[in-house]
Amino acid sequence: MIQFNLLPDVKVQFIKARKAKRMVMVISGLVVTVSFGLLAIMFSVTAFQDHHIESLNSDIKSYENKLTGTSDLAKILTIQNQLNSLPDIYAKRPVTSRLFGYIQATTPTQVSINHLSLDFVENKLTVQGTTDTLATVNRYVDTLKFTTYTVKDDKESTKAFNNVVLSAFSRDEKTATYTVTFEFETDIFDISKEVTLNVPKTITTRSETELPSSGVFDSKGTN
Repeated sequence: MIQFNLLPDVKVQFIKARKAKRMVMVISGLVVTVSFGLLAIMFSVTAFQDHHIESLNSDIKSYENKLTGTSDLAKILTIQNQLNSLPDIYAKRPVTSRLFGYIQATTPTQVSINHLSLDFVENKLTVQGTTDTLATVNRYVDTLKFTTYTVKDDKESTKAFNNVVLSAFSRDEKTATYTVTFEFETDIFDISKEVTLNVPKTITTRSETELPSSGVFDSKGTN
């Protein structure tokens, strides 16, 4: 079969140009449609974000007003912080029950204690009491000065008490009164350490002769 193209070349080029134009218009239309779609999505996202941010700001303001309106808020927060710190404080608490053993070990037999003050802020002990003579008071002071301690698995000895001072004393016909102040090493009350107190053997104390209930403290007790 033989076909003849009777269209002039100009007509053929025109038809091709019209087809190309249609293709360009179709593609342009698709691009414009997609662009409008993306633009609409961006506007939707922006509007949603603005609404979400406004909602969050409103919630924040509401909670702020609620907290501001709470009476004694500062006290509540302070108590809450204190409650949260209790476990750590409890784990580091000093073992005050060791004090009576230390008193028994370091107090000469003739010395009675009327008043005892223990300060864990300044790590300080104040002891007031009576005894037979001032010589016994001096022996008590020397006992404290030369007492050391060791921690389990550590052979090194350390002075248990420092700055031992006979801050007040007096004497009458029958008894002598005294006030002794001294600082103690925090290790001896540390719950995480097993401590052994080493008292000079040349000084006779209640720990060597009798139980602590046999007159270490009189009726005035301790603080």
